[in-house]
Formats: sequence, C-alpha cells, structure tokens
Amino acid sequence: MTLVAMIVGMLPVATGWGAGGAARMPLGIATIGGVVSSTLLTLFVVPNFFVFIEKMRRMKSDKNS
Repeated sequence: MTLVAMIVGMLPVATGWGAGGAARMPLGIATIGGVVSSTLLTLFVVPNFFVFIEKMRRMKSDKNS
C-alpha cells in the first residue's frame, strides 16, 4: 500500500507536470525506481537469501552427523 501511495504521489514529479517540472523529473524517476527496487528486494531477494543460508546450514550439519 505504501508503494502504491508513493508511486501515485511521485507521478506528477516524474512526468514533469507544473512549473519547473523538467528539472524535477529525474528526482521523481529515481524515487519511484528506488521504492520499487527496495520493495522487490525486501519481498523476494532477502527471504530467499535466508532460505538459502538455512539450507546450507542444514546440509553442513547433516554432513557432520
């Protein structure tokens, strides 16, 4: 929900609407890209990394048994 609110709030900046919009456009695009990438990292990459580490730990403990 926060992702959607942030993207919708930054759309006018990213599209360059308003006075001086062209100067603020890169800021809006970078903000939207950062929010989307951090959300994807948080939801997919980090949990899969922990699953991988846990599997490696279990494999190592099974070898030592």
